[in-house]
Amino acid sequence: MDIARARAYIDSLWDSSILPTLVDYIRIPNKSPAFDFDWQAHGYMEQAVVLFESWCRQQAIQDMEIQVIRLPERTPLLYIDIPGSGADTVLLYGHLDKQPEMTGWRDGLGPWTPVLEDNKLYGRGGADDGYAIFAALSAIGALQEQGTPHARCVVLIECSEESGSLDLPAYIEHLLEAIGEPSLVICLDSGCGNYQQLWCTTSLRGLITADLQVEVLSEGVHSGDAGGIVPSSFRIARQLLSRLEDSETGEILPDALAVEIPDERRAQAIRAALALGEMVFRRFPFTPGTRPARGEPAELVLNRTWRAALEITGAAGLPSLKDAGNVARPSTTLRLSLRLPPTCYAITALEAIKSLLTQNPPQGAKVTLKFKQSDNGWHSPPCAPWLTNALEQASQAWFGKEALYMGEGGSIPFMNMLGQRFPKAQFLVTGVLGPGANAHGPNEFLHIPTARNVTGCVAQVLAAQYGSNRR
Repeated sequence: MDIARARAYIDSLWDSSILPTLVDYIRIPNKSPAFDFDWQAHGYMEQAVVLFESWCRQQAIQDMEIQVIRLPERTPLLYIDIPGSGADTVLLYGHLDKQPEMTGWRDGLGPWTPVLEDNKLYGRGGADDGYAIFAALSAIGALQEQGTPHARCVVLIECSEESGSLDLPAYIEHLLEAIGEPSLVICLDSGCGNYQQLWCTTSLRGLITADLQVEVLSEGVHSGDAGGIVPSSFRIARQLLSRLEDSETGEILPDALAVEIPDERRAQAIRAALALGEMVFRRFPFTPGTRPARGEPAELVLNRTWRAALEITGAAGLPSLKDAGNVARPSTTLRLSLRLPPTCYAITALEAIKSLLTQNPPQGAKVTLKFKQSDNGWHSPPCAPWLTNALEQASQAWFGKEALYMGEGGSIPFMNMLGQRFPKAQFLVTGVLGPGANAHGPNEFLHIPTARNVTGCVAQVLAAQYGSNRR
C-alpha cells in the first residue's frame, strides 16, 4: 500500500464527506434503549441508521452489499458485506447508539450540538462510536482506490452497545452462516493512551451492577427522637461496603475478585506507563488538591485494567438538599458499579458479593441486593507475529511512533461473546477515546487527526492480513 496515496484519499474523504455526516449524526439524540425506553416511537435511532446507510451507499466500494436487518422487538443492525480476495473473512465492528446527555457541558457545547474546535469535533457519539463505520469503509476504500487486495470484509454496526449489546447475540446467531468464521476481528470502540501513536487494547474489565438496599424502618421518623436508638441505614450501608472495599485505599478485598496478572501484561503496562508518565492520572479532571490513588504509573495502569474497582453511581432514599428535613430515613439504596478483572468470571463474583453483603447484616437490618447487570471481561488471545509486525509498521507509518499495548478499564460486553464465538480469530481492538475525550460524560469529543490515522492503520492491517495469508 502506498501510504502517501492512502493518506491523501483518507484525508480527502474525511474533509469532504465524513465530517459533515458526523456533524449531522451528533445532532440526532438517538440514545441507547436503556436510556430511551420509547426509542422506537421517537424515531431517532431510525434517523441515525438511515443517515449511515445513505452515506455507505454513496461510497465507491466494489460489489458492496448493504442491509439494514430488523429482528422483531430489537434495535436494527447495519450489515455490510464486501467481497475480497482469498478465502479469509475480516469482521469489523462499531455501534451508533449513544449515552444520555449528562450535565456539565461547558458554554457553547452540548450533547446534540456539534462544534468543531482545535481539530476536535464535540458532541455525543462522534468518538463513541459514530466514527467507526466511516473509518472501516474509508480504510477499505483506500485499499481499493490503489488496487491493493484485501480479504472479504463484513462490517457490523449495532444499535444497543451502550445498553450492554443486548441485541447483538441474536444478530450474530441470525447471521452466523452469512458471516462465516472470521480470521481477524477489528473493533473500533476502544480507547487510546495518547493521540501520538496506535494503541491496541489487550483486555477489558468485566462489570457487575447491583442495587444494595438497607431498610431499618417502615417509615421515616423524627431524627432527634430516634437518634441513638434507631440505626442509620446509611451507616449500615457503609459498614457493608467496608466488607467489599478498603475505605482507605479503594482496594477490593475478597480474594474471589482478584486474579493473577500475566507477566506479558505487566511488561506492557510498564512500557505504556513510560510513554504516558504522569498523563496516566493527569488526564482526569481532578479538583485542586485531589490526589490519585497511591502507586507508580505502571501500578496505576494495572489498577485501571487488571484490578477490581467500585464506584457508587446512584442512590435512592436520599432527599435532595432542599427537601432534607430532620428525619431518620427508613432506607438507603446504593447503585454499585463494580469493575472486574478481565479473567474474573462474573458468576463467581456475583456469588461472592451476595454472600458478603447480605449475610449477618449489622443490627439485623433488612438487606437486599438486586443484580442489574453482569458481564465477563475479555482477555485478548496471543497476537500472531504477522499482526504484531503489521501494527508496529502501521503505527510508525501513520503516527511516527511505536505501537503500544494496554488493557482498558471499561467494559465492552460483546467482546467476550465474540471471543467465545470465534476462538480462532485474531483481534485488533483500538479506538480514539484518549485524554479528555470523555465518552459518556460532558464535553465528549472526537480527536479528528487520531481518527484519520486510525483509519490508515486499519487499511494497512487489512493489507498485511491479506499478504500474510499469501506467503
